Amino acid sequence: MQALPATIDVIAWNAPGYSDSDALTITSPQPHDYAAALAKLLDALDLRSIVLAGHSLGALFAASFAAGYPDRVSALALISPAIGYQVKPGGPLPRAVQERIDEIRKIGPLAFGAKRAPRLVHDPEHRPQVVAAVEKAMSSVDTEGYVQAAHALGAGDLLADAARIFAPALVAVGAQDVVTPPQNARRAHQALSGACIYREFEAAGHAVPQELPQTVADLLGKFVERHAHA
Repeated sequence: MQALPATIDVIAWNAPGYSDSDALTITSPQPHDYAAALAKLLDALDLRSIVLAGHSLGALFAASFAAGYPDRVSALALISPAIGYQVKPGGPLPRAVQERIDEIRKIGPLAFGAKRAPRLVHDPEHRPQVVAAVEKAMSSVDTEGYVQAAHALGAGDLLADAARIFAPALVAVGAQDVVTPPQNARRAHQALSGACIYREFEAAGHAVPQELPQTVADLLGKFVERHAHA
């Protein structure tokens, strides 16, 4: 946010269950439940149409919002997008998702963030400050809020949502991302129905906004300025 042009009015939300935001009241929510929460936030801020950017799981929620509220998104940026697992309501979560839930409940957000942060950064041994920033962000989640988000990840289907999105779009990913790998980002890019830009950053992993803040800000800045008032 600090690297973006000062001319852009930037608002970052803490999704339900993150930082000081209350968790959702639904035990096993879906991405559209987070999209509905975002709609309420925009109503409260009296914002009718926005350029929406999401990173990782936030990209899954952003795509759900853009698909469900098309008149409120003038353009959409998906960074390191999680595409979801298309789990049917009541179905078992994928093993990797269930393991995340079990682990954060066992060790808590602080230890969870410390354990997972290095995996999100390319060449973490030489980027300790980036790892520390990622760890701090990950540790701010509420345990049950994260569990809800994990259920939404299991239920999500970004590719299906993308087919219903006609707004101009941007997809960006780190080439070294082992969490939401480039092949998934390419699938998202191909699924989007409107005009779409694709960018892949060679020296970045999953936490590309923290790893290459100015590069990402420059890309987003130009994208926003082009579409903010479309």
